[in-house]
Amino acid sequence: MRVKLRPLEEQTLVITGATSGIGLAAAQMAAARGARLVIAARNEEALEAVAVDLRAAGGQVEVCAADVGDAEAAERIAETAVRAFGRVDTWVNDAAAALYGRLDEIAIDDHRRVFDVGYWGTVRGSLAAVRLLRGEGGALINLGSVLSERAMILQGAYSAMKHAVKGFTDALRMELEADEVPISVTLIKPTGMNTPYPEHARNYMAKAARIPPVVYDPRLSARAILFAAETPRREITVGGTGLMISKLGNLMPRAMDLNMEAAGETMQQTDEQPAPGGNDNLYEPREDGRVESEQDIGVRRSSLWLEAQMRPGLTTALIAGAGLAAAAFASGAPARWRESRQQPGLKL
Repeated sequence: MRVKLRPLEEQTLVITGATSGIGLAAAQMAAARGARLVIAARNEEALEAVAVDLRAAGGQVEVCAADVGDAEAAERIAETAVRAFGRVDTWVNDAAAALYGRLDEIAIDDHRRVFDVGYWGTVRGSLAAVRLLRGEGGALINLGSVLSERAMILQGAYSAMKHAVKGFTDALRMELEADEVPISVTLIKPTGMNTPYPEHARNYMAKAARIPPVVYDPRLSARAILFAAETPRREITVGGTGLMISKLGNLMPRAMDLNMEAAGETMQQTDEQPAPGGNDNLYEPREDGRVESEQDIGVRRSSLWLEAQMRPGLTTALIAGAGLAAAAFASGAPARWRESRQQPGLKL
């Protein structure tokens, strides 16, 4: 079964979690490309402000204030999209909630809230999307994480939730393929991104939270999302560091455990306090509307690994070319060395 996806400028996209971080960056990029947008988030004031900015830039935007942790939210978002634009071509489940802290100290209600938003919100959003996309086809894009592959100390609840998102997404993909339903199902797995994630997370630690390095520009994840909206892909990992974490976690799990036990707490803490009004949005929306964190940290603005996944043909050609060149050099080197020894005054 071949899935055909429309060019982005002909699409209607639903994006949840669209008032900050990766979701906001994706909405900004999609609007700039001419896509029609339905943006959803809890913070209605921030949502309307984002919509004003996107419309001022020429975007066609409809808003739906909704908490995806609520059972009826996905259907309301779907109804908004159909009412405003008649159809949906791509549905992006980006909304999530997060915690920092030891699992034996986190309240069960807080742990459950992380799953209500990040897992059940994704499940309900995915099933609503499938109902809309089943006839004409389209793209379903779920935001996982490198923590879908490798748990992070002091982010146990979030890691468990992202593992669950990956399991659900993989199972749904197989079922749709088995039924030959023309829906592309993609899991985006960002590495640490410079979003307001640490400010928004509920923090049980003694110090303020931060994203452990290496930290990437969230616009890279937004690029991956828009690429998947036009190009069927099973998974895209954003950031070479994330690839390393995933693979080393599979190959040397005990070594990764020991490394995180030794340095995980220090790597995720900072003396820099979050700005007032923006911290801990686990249950209630806070100040919003920023793509990036306000923390003063180094940020990588590019990812060769992301480019490699988006251009596999070019990457394969470059690798093959490099291999042929290396082989040619290796096969010719002994002969050239012998010739040089026979020519007076010629030195290698």
